[in-house]
Amino acid sequence: MKTKLEYIWLDGYEPTQSLRSKTRIESDFGGTLEECPMWSFDGSSTEQAPGNASDCLLKPVAIFPDPDRVNAYLVMTEVLNADGTPHASNGRSTIDDDDNDFWFGFEQEYFLMDVDTKLPPGFPTNGYPGPQGPYYCSVGASNAHGRGCVEEHLDLCLEAGINVEGINAEVAAGQWEFQVFAKGAKAAGDETWVARYILERTGEKYGFSIDYHPKPFGKLDWNGSGMHANFSNEVMRTCGDESVFNSICDNFGKHIDRHMSVYGAYNEQRLTGEHETQAYDQFSYGVSDRGASIRIPVGTVENGWKGRLEDRRTASNADPYKVAAAIIKTTKEAL
Repeated sequence: MKTKLEYIWLDGYEPTQSLRSKTRIESDFGGTLEECPMWSFDGSSTEQAPGNASDCLLKPVAIFPDPDRVNAYLVMTEVLNADGTPHASNGRSTIDDDDNDFWFGFEQEYFLMDVDTKLPPGFPTNGYPGPQGPYYCSVGASNAHGRGCVEEHLDLCLEAGINVEGINAEVAAGQWEFQVFAKGAKAAGDETWVARYILERTGEKYGFSIDYHPKPFGKLDWNGSGMHANFSNEVMRTCGDESVFNSICDNFGKHIDRHMSVYGAYNEQRLTGEHETQAYDQFSYGVSDRGASIRIPVGTVENGWKGRLEDRRTASNADPYKVAAAIIKTTKEAL
């Protein structure tokens, strides 16, 4: 039997990388990652190599059944140079979490965009819909726009084995969110990127592109799109010590540039100090404070200071690999 393997990778475009993929046909494939061979591609077409030395390698790192194709799998890969070293665009290789001590939950917000009108569903052709308020977690054709695409994406992710823990309509018309959780930073990045890939491909059926810009409508009075990063490690999950969480948060405040440099392009347009954000160049934290840089969930406190933190600064277009790498580095320095 012939099997389709869709190799997925991140290109070298700046300031925001895009997804790429191509199909490989294998015979007598058993469905395991170990059976997925190393492959290559033309890096000169993806901003990852010059034309006179164009070969880049694709190293398979995760595999999922592809429920939208017959006899098919989705293979997440990371990009290597021709000599087998990690490519400069390879954020996954920078993660220091080989023991999977860190757990991550990413809340991925995004806008659906009609490819013809260049506007989200629910936006009139000449103008804007009513102000935010009725769209968040909405139901009904007046306020919930694009649900068919969103529901199909959820079903496909679940069938593929992606650990999507929920979806909801967001504060603006045509804006939605899904949440992915995984134990291990690399696994969380893999699953978030594959969920994004499935969303992009599902949108093709409905005439929607996916807009991850953190503030696609500039200074209008709407929240932007984020990718709130919930994280914990074994110490945080078991310590029962408020001072440990304060020390971690204090260390984050010392490394604003480290985090902002990988938290998504144009994020300063979203992090204004309004619309449930702290300002781009400032840092704060607090229990149940959605206007802080880091929110300490009330559940962590009620559980005797055992649990997680939520970094609310991360933009919707950020690379979850690079986000996880920065969070792990700063957290480890504080402990």
